[in-house]
Amino acid sequence: MSRFNSRSSGVSKTLNHEGAVAYTLQPDMELYSMVATASLQKKFYESDDEFIDRLREVMKKVEPSLVARLAVYAREKMYLRSIPIVLLIELNKLLASQNINRAIISKLAVRTIQRADEITETLSYYQLANSDNAFEKDGKKKKLCKLSKQLQKGVAEAFHKFDEYQFAKYNRKAEVTLKDALFLCHPKPEGKEEEKLFKAIADDTLKVPYTWETQLSELGQQKFETEEAKAEAFKAKWEELIDSGKVGYMALLRNLRNILNANVSAKHIKAVAKVLSDKEQVKKSKQLPFRFLSAYRELEENESPDVRTILDALEKAVLTSAENIKGYDEKTTVCIACDVSGSMEHNINPRSKVMYYDIGLMLGMLLQNRCKKAITGIFGDIWKVKNLPKDSILRNTMDLHRIEGEVGYSTNGYKVLEYLISKKLKVDKIMMFTDCQMWDSDGYYSRSGMIENWNEYKKINPNAKLYLFDMTGYGNTPLNVNEKDVFLIAGWSDKIFDVFEALENGEKALDEIRKLTL
Repeated sequence: MSRFNSRSSGVSKTLNHEGAVAYTLQPDMELYSMVATASLQKKFYESDDEFIDRLREVMKKVEPSLVARLAVYAREKMYLRSIPIVLLIELNKLLASQNINRAIISKLAVRTIQRADEITETLSYYQLANSDNAFEKDGKKKKLCKLSKQLQKGVAEAFHKFDEYQFAKYNRKAEVTLKDALFLCHPKPEGKEEEKLFKAIADDTLKVPYTWETQLSELGQQKFETEEAKAEAFKAKWEELIDSGKVGYMALLRNLRNILNANVSAKHIKAVAKVLSDKEQVKKSKQLPFRFLSAYRELEENESPDVRTILDALEKAVLTSAENIKGYDEKTTVCIACDVSGSMEHNINPRSKVMYYDIGLMLGMLLQNRCKKAITGIFGDIWKVKNLPKDSILRNTMDLHRIEGEVGYSTNGYKVLEYLISKKLKVDKIMMFTDCQMWDSDGYYSRSGMIENWNEYKKINPNAKLYLFDMTGYGNTPLNVNEKDVFLIAGWSDKIFDVFEALENGEKALDEIRKLTL
């Protein structure tokens, strides 16, 4: 079978954001890296508006069918929610501007909308992306009146995927509501039950669902004679919610501190731990690995005597994420290098304490767990080996997070190669988790320590392979990924290791995406 990085003419050199020599990605690979790493928030080198502008330009150079499949891949395989919606709306807009048939849009809308609130999010982004088409009517700006027929058809069909509980759970006051979506897309009810459901949406009479949010909100509005009575009421409510089994997996992750601080019984702590560590529930929850890291970090300094039970459960949950990663025997040596430079010290979104380098560290520790022989470390100004126990994935990630300043804040990835060269160490695979914006600490702009040192290392170890795990999707790489034995993988999910395995088998990452049916 053909390799992931087939040779291609017309490969362009450029300068990256640090002024060092880099290679531009071909449009399909650039789009893949952008989609797989999309946070739709300001990055170190790029704002969200700049990202969307670049996305639109790259999409013009890529087959519409691949854009659609990337949206499906991002939603169904990588569990991303916002970027599939962006791709759906931008593809609709692009096809309209080129007067191309948009039949694919209705099918894509049904695939990307997998939660009831994604109906309104889809229309909200459509409104944002098409604000130039708004017109005045009765003194008000109507931004959704020119909704694409194919998009309207797809959103209408998506209404049939949800029940009253799901609609009520996400029936929030916002600029675009479920009621707006219903009136705009006119889904036809399939039977009397759905007719009643759609009428309830139209009349704002959906039953208030039993969720942890509604239950705690109701309790929070009550008055208590003492703080002790209030604390006891919240303890009882959390125990009731845990017993109900209606607190979803992600809700548990986000509320672990609240549960511990409520001093629920040991029995209920064990029940929470059992859910968190249950393999089937972990897989069903489809959580990105860094969600476990966020939860773990929130609890590190918690004073509850039960906190260790929860921390252990989180470690077990993450080990489930590592199970499907292809392991290596004693004959294969791997070097895992995590970029903790200044440009990686940027929060993935304003509401999260997780930084880009945290995700790289987390994925690196997941990979280390599956390797029999591994050299692990972090790099910035310098490269430092930091080997850690293989099973404590979250603890290892936090330990590395705390010492990241020891290596400085430049992005000298070539120092990893210099180390291997100086030690004459032959490793089979070099894995770099990075934003790919390498530079030369000696200040020689327009050159690349990565290129020079990779060429030198290949003289020592001709069979070595280098994998760049792109965490940010800026669109260029420090080495030519069209050359033999240099590969690019993008994303924050443990699913990136499925792509990695495909590369190991001589396949192409984009071929797997192209196989997806619409």
